[in-house]
Amino acid sequence: MSVTLNTATGRQGSKVVGLGHYRPERVVSNDELAKTIDTNDEWIRTRVGIAERHFAAPDETVEQMGAKAGEQAIADAGLRPSDIDTVMVATCTLPAQIRQASTKVASLLGIVSPGSFDINAACAGFCYGLANANSLIRSGEAGTVLLVGAEKLTDWVDPTDRANAIIFADGAGAAVITGSDTAEVGPVVWGSEIEHTETIGTTVPERKIYQEGQTVFRWATTKIPQLALDAVAKSGVQLSDIDVLVPHQANLRIVDAIARRLRAEGAREDLRVADDIVTTGNTSSASVPIALDRMRKAGTARSGDLVLAVGFGAGLTYAGQVFRCP
Repeated sequence: MSVTLNTATGRQGSKVVGLGHYRPERVVSNDELAKTIDTNDEWIRTRVGIAERHFAAPDETVEQMGAKAGEQAIADAGLRPSDIDTVMVATCTLPAQIRQASTKVASLLGIVSPGSFDINAACAGFCYGLANANSLIRSGEAGTVLLVGAEKLTDWVDPTDRANAIIFADGAGAAVITGSDTAEVGPVVWGSEIEHTETIGTTVPERKIYQEGQTVFRWATTKIPQLALDAVAKSGVQLSDIDVLVPHQANLRIVDAIARRLRAEGAREDLRVADDIVTTGNTSSASVPIALDRMRKAGTARSGDLVLAVGFGAGLTYAGQVFRCP
């Protein structure tokens, strides 16, 4: 006997309607790091562009930081926790593999019985999550999604490792995505680079981050500008239409290289480029939403702007898309 299954009915498109972020209270300067490792302020600024970063308290968790960012995003959207039916958390720094951050974040926010799952695409996690939220809403499987990027990288960094201790930090960013009669989140361009899978990882059993910095830098400065161009083309807009560029905040030199390539290819000279790494550090999957929300609060990103976001990192994974700023 043949039967026909029902299919969900979705929306024509999706849109980002709220943003929020959280940075821990403790601010760590380059001079403070120089007291315990062989480095100095000039060396750090020259190589990665960072002046200071935020470290979470020892008892502060990924989920707690994610909930604080999520609370802001829900309020910014003019919604209540009960309006959220799906929660996604992008993270690669949970202390245990079997532990779902998304369910805990939902509980902390009072969101009852949502669909919830975590995404681990490392520093590309937020962009991967936005692509999933867009697809779920358009397919009808979700109505309103809370997407959180949250990381406590200080749990995974050897504080005596000069190459990594100067870069990584803690924090969370969040977005609320809901249905729209028009597409305000463009299609994703994503992929992975199997050749360089082992260039970023964690040691066993020490559970500390390692990376081949020069290899990653060369890959990011050559591969990611083309990813950004492809994402713009796939969205159906012109490069000159893009108002705001928000790359993953891995290294200020990488950010600058991406911006230079885009301007050479036709982006406007007044393209506003996120440089949040200077005062926030590298927060992996949290870096894109933190940077965009801070730009918006500073007035350098405005409601209605076309945003080009690109994420890239361990895996090596990468993803990018164009969306309208809430």
